[in-house]
Amino acid sequence: QVQLMESGGGSVQAGGSLRLSCVVSRYTSSRACMGWFRQAPGKEREAVARLSKVKSVETTTYAPSVRDRFTISYDSAENALFFYLQMTNLATEDSAIYYCAIAPGLLGPACHGARSADFDYWGQGTQVTVSS
Repeated sequence: QVQLMESGGGSVQAGGSLRLSCVVSRYTSSRACMGWFRQAPGKEREAVARLSKVKSVETTTYAPSVRDRFTISYDSAENALFFYLQMTNLATEDSAIYYCAIAPGLLGPACHGARSADFDYWGQGTQVTVSS
């Protein structure tokens, strides 16, 4: 069973940076659709960034509100996948619980257009709080 675990959340002042990590264990495919989502109190879960990896080809997409501030990246090892969300110039509206997710069957455009319901595996979430 594929398992995901996030880390790296915390509290930071506006303008600061955080790096979230997600470890995907028991993952053996060379292809993946990886996503970072967030959910603030009283709001729907929204996609922040997605990365589609098919062999050596990677493509990324970002929500307009985080483009140029957040960067999704990944690394891999035997039977495991690691992906990251580098967040810079954080603002109070970035405060939320952040989740990593993976959808092994979605690639390329299907990955970048996927909704949260299309992702098969999820982490437990990590809190990010940005204060002014």
